[in-house]
This record gives sequence, structure tokens and C-alpha cells, in this order.
Amino acid sequence: MKTKTRQTFSSHRTWFTADTHFGHRGILAMEGRPWDDIGRHDDDLVYAWNSVVRPGDEVFHLGDFAMNSPAERCQEIFARVRGNAHLIVGNHDKPRHLDLGWASPPEMLRTIHVDGTRLVLCHYGLRTWSGSWRGALHLYGHSHGKLPGTSRSLDVGVDCWDFRPVGLAEIRERLAATPTPPEEQRPDDAE
Repeated sequence: MKTKTRQTFSSHRTWFTADTHFGHRGILAMEGRPWDDIGRHDDDLVYAWNSVVRPGDEVFHLGDFAMNSPAERCQEIFARVRGNAHLIVGNHDKPRHLDLGWASPPEMLRTIHVDGTRLVLCHYGLRTWSGSWRGALHLYGHSHGKLPGTSRSLDVGVDCWDFRPVGLAEIRERLAATPTPPEEQRPDDAE
């Protein structure tokens, strides 16, 4: 069995996002995004990304970076966003999206640690995940805000966060305000 090195990051320099759908005209009407023009949508999402991410920060993109964009357009957008971007592969991520120069090889599922908190990252929302009863949190995309978060799992897609990446402090605030469903309650949580 291959042992993986523990991947640890600082919360002050780590961001999460998903479902940017750069170049996807259909997403504007499908998700009610407030743009009439996909070029303006893309430019505003790049601006929103760069408004919180500094050079050298880590950004975990939880899938669906782009859709229906030629490889050249994907490269142009990727070159404009700040930070060391890592891709968790989504259902719309094609080979041209996987070869953009991500800071690490694209993966379907990834576990990282941010300031001692274990985070399980996947494009899809999971009902259960490794370490869920031991404090591990799960971040996902794909649902565009239609799959409600819980006290331990949350959609980090742009549709849920004013079209920008989000940090762990804001994630923790939203998680704390959300009830724990029965399937996430540990035996010692019961009264």
C-alpha cells in the first residue's frame, strides 16, 4: 500500500471554489446568473477570484472550471487567475481543462489539512466520507446551491458565495449555523 504525504495548508492562504463554468453561455439562464454576456461573466468571475486570492495562495477548484470553451480560451482565463490552482475534477472538466498547468495533478477526490482541520474535497456532495465522525469536513460543488449544506459539509461553488472563492473562516461560520442531520451525528453527540 502506497503511503501518501499529509498535505497541509494555511487557512490565511487557502481558498475553495467550484462551478465557474467559464465559457458556458447556458449556465447564465440555467442557474440565473446575473449576466447577459458570457464574456462579461467570465471577466467578472476572474475579477472576483483575484479580489480575494493573492499570488502564492492555494486555490482548490472543486470542478467544472469551464465548459464549451476552446483550449485557447481556457488557457487565457487560467493565466489570468491568481494563486496556485488545484483541480478536483468535475463532470464538465474535459482533457483540455486537465492540461492547464494546475499546481498538482487533477484528482477526483482529495484530502488535505488546513490549520489542523481535515478536508475531504470532491466535486460531488457525499453523504458520508472518510473521517466524518472524527471532525473531517466535506467540501463540494456540482449542485449550484441546490444541495443544502450540513454542519460538516458545504457547497463551495460560486453560486453560493457571490461568485468568488471562499476561505475556511467563512466556511466554518456557515457550517456552525447549520443543523447536524442524524446521519452526521456521532454516537457521543446524542443526549
